[in-house]
This record gives sequence, structure tokens and C-alpha cells, in this order.
Amino acid sequence: MTATPQHDQDHLRHLDEWAAKQSIAEAMVPLIGHLHRDRHVVTSLYGRSLVNQSAIALIKAHRFGRRIEETELPLADTALALQTLIELDPAPASVDLAAVLAGYRERRESDGDLELGDYLKQELTSIAGDAGELPTGSRDVVLYGFGRIGRLVARILIEHAGRGGGLRLRAIVVRRNGAGDIVKRASLLRRDSIHGPFDGTITVDTERETILANGTLIQVIYSDDPAAVDYSAYGIEDAIVVDNTGRWRDEEGLSRHLESRGVRQVLLTAPGKGALKNIVHGVNHGEIEDGDRILTAASCTTNAVTPVLKALDDEFGVVRGHIETIHSFTNDQNLIDNFHKADRRGRAAGLNMVITETGAAKAVAKALPHMAGRLTGNAIRVPTPDVSIAVLNLELGRATTVDELNGMLRTTSLSSPLQRQVGFVESPDAVSSDFLGSRQAGIVDGLATIADGANVVVYVWYDNEYGYSHQVVRIIEQMASAHPPVFPRATIGAATEDLTAIP
Repeated sequence: MTATPQHDQDHLRHLDEWAAKQSIAEAMVPLIGHLHRDRHVVTSLYGRSLVNQSAIALIKAHRFGRRIEETELPLADTALALQTLIELDPAPASVDLAAVLAGYRERRESDGDLELGDYLKQELTSIAGDAGELPTGSRDVVLYGFGRIGRLVARILIEHAGRGGGLRLRAIVVRRNGAGDIVKRASLLRRDSIHGPFDGTITVDTERETILANGTLIQVIYSDDPAAVDYSAYGIEDAIVVDNTGRWRDEEGLSRHLESRGVRQVLLTAPGKGALKNIVHGVNHGEIEDGDRILTAASCTTNAVTPVLKALDDEFGVVRGHIETIHSFTNDQNLIDNFHKADRRGRAAGLNMVITETGAAKAVAKALPHMAGRLTGNAIRVPTPDVSIAVLNLELGRATTVDELNGMLRTTSLSSPLQRQVGFVESPDAVSSDFLGSRQAGIVDGLATIADGANVVVYVWYDNEYGYSHQVVRIIEQMASAHPPVFPRATIGAATEDLTAIP
């Protein structure tokens, strides 16, 4: 086929359109950064944060609108909304610009002469603040342990750090492992074989034992005893200590943190034992009370499956079921065959599929008490370093079809209070590595869904490191009451009063 002048014109037209989109998106990046850094306004589209995104990522975020409104959100409209926000000197808030613009389109149907700029000024005036006003409320955060989850939580907290209020990562507590310990700790924060390099700069002060990461000054404290640290000596007060060591999982052990000066609350990044509250953000974070001193963030698998189970139970009812987790190997396993106190986990993690136990099925009932006794669970560790998948084999309260089931789960992922926990994908080539870096707790694979009357099988992918770490940060924010108000009060199709400013 010979190229024609029309082919050349089409080629150039598409390039020009793309260049125009890039130009608008590039101009939006500093506006988004200014609002976040200086005004503590987190902007998002369809519940997905725009903060620290590239121009290409912003274009993709606007194109994502086709999945909700069957039309691509114009970048020029969002750019005008951002500029209007800046002119209003807004108070801290979390603003979903897609919802604001959807409101304009609804009003335009009844008032055809309404200009977008006028509408934005009317609607956004309610969050106008004062140019010199900054939030005064902030909470210090200490990471007790600096392993896989600790370093990822640190990355997220640093990414969202801003001037004034909010969560402030102040220190990490570790056991000293010889000369050069702090340099090695910083190196592990800077480089990650799975999640890539740290996005920013890191400076180590060996004399003061601090790590400076993108302007966040982190004190490194060496201690073997959670009850023996005087945090107040480092200017840390009223802190939330995030224990990611897993050494203490009951109230007695975790209470030792509360004996240290400067500590107010403790969060465990693992399932807790006994009567401790296991929180899955998006499902039961409303149970967090001001008087709670110790909370737990459950497990990565519990966080991945519980929001999906809640959505299914709310719509269809879950009678009973089995959860089979195909889980990436973890640091608890042996690299080569060696003694391990647990069955099978002593065999080489990189060479074997290893049947092991999981408490995720039982842990679901701590977030959804009425599900107690309805679920069983098991796990198979496999030779991949990250990203796992849970297979939910369920009997529902009524018959359904694949289309109805997937339609409900897709809507849940796009426009519901669970949209930060539940994702949805329909791709014939999706594999585990595609979900590395996912910020959602679990992503439903729609093409794998099976429905036979009331018996269904749902597959849920999850980044068992990064997605879980985002859930942990959401809980920290809830504990600290550090998130600004959400605006507008309803996003497209669902209320979002429970959504926080951390994506």
C-alpha cells in the first residue's frame, strides 16, 4: 500500500495533538506540586492522586476517564481548575478534580451559558483559605525496624511529606550491625531490586547518625529494647511507632513501646494476636478511636481480599468459601535447604513451590465479624520476589453471571469508597510483574472470573509489599487525624467521605 498525502496529514495531525497534550500536562506539573507542597492540597482524578506524577502519567490519568464517563477528560479543563485553585489560596484539602468537572457538566445541561471558570470559582470558594495559613496539626512517626515494609513505608511518607502539618517521619530504630551500619541502611533505602531506585536524593551524616531524604531528616536510633528509647531526647513527641519487625504481636509485647518517652500509639504491620484490633483500611478503619493505643494492620493477603469480599458480600452475600493464596517467597524462608522451625519453609525458596499456612481467612473475620467461620484458607509460596494472587472460591447468596459480577467489581474499583483498595483489570496478557508498584490493596483479574450459578471464582492480584505499605500509611493517617477534608463530598457514582488524602 502506497502512502498518500492523507496518510501524511493524519500522521502529522496525531503528532500535533499529542504535542499539545504534552504541553498542557507539563504546565500542570508545577501547579500540582505548588498546591501540594505549599498549600497542602492533594489533587486527584477519579480518586487517583496527581501528586508527583509525570506529564505522561497525567495524560494517562485523563484518558482513564473513558472507563467511567465514556469520554476522555480534557486536560485544558483540569489545568483551568488547578489555576483557579491557586488563585483562591486554598486551605488544606483533598480535591477530586474529575468530580468537580463532572458537576460542571451537569450544571451546564440546565445553564448552557455557564462558563467553566465562573463555575469553578463558585464551587471551590468553600475551600478558600489564607495565603499565610498552614496546618498546625502534625504527628511524628517512628519506624521500629527497617526491613522490606519499613523501607517502603518510609518511601511513601517521604514522597508525601510537606511543609507544616501532616505525618512527619522522624526516626527509624534498628539494631546496630557493625561498622558502616547507617551507610548500608541508607543504601537499602536508595536502591531496591524490586521497586527500583529511590526517587530523589539521600545524604548520610554518620556523625549525627541521620539520613536526609528529599528534605526529610530521619534520625537513626540504635536499640534492642522497644521500652528503652527516649524519643523526647530527639525532639520526638506524641509519636506513632510503626513496628515492622514482627517480633511482638500481642498486647503485652507491643505495650513495651508505650513505655518509651515520646510515644503515644503503636501500629503493628502484621496480624495481631488476642483482642487487638486488626484494621483493613477501607473496610473497618472507622473502628479506630482516639483512645486506641495499639492497632495492627493485619497481613498483606488480608488487606488484598477483605475489600473484595466486602464488596461481594454487600451485593450478593457470601455463604462460604476457600481462599488459596499463591504468594511470592519472603525473607522468612531459606534461600537454600536448611533447618526452619516451620514445616516446608526450610526448603530453597527460589527453587520450589512450598505449601504453607495462612491466617488470612480467619483474619478476615476481624475486619468483617459476620464472616467468622465461613472461610478456609491455605497458601503456596512460589519462586517470585513480589506480587501474589489470591483465588477466592466462593458460594454466594444468589446466582450471578460473569458479566454481572465483573460489572459490580469494576464499578467498585472506579467509583466507590473502596476504590483505593480494589482495582480491576481485563487484559489477556496480564501477569504478576504488571502489578509491581500497585497502590491498591488488590486488583481483580476480570478475565479469570468464573461464575456457575451461585458458585464463583474470583482472582485477586496484589503487590504484597507496596500495596500493603500504602494500606499501612492510610491507617497511620487515620490514627493521626492528619488528612485534610475531602472535596467534593461525592465523587462520580459514590460517596467518598472516608477517602483520605494519601493515594
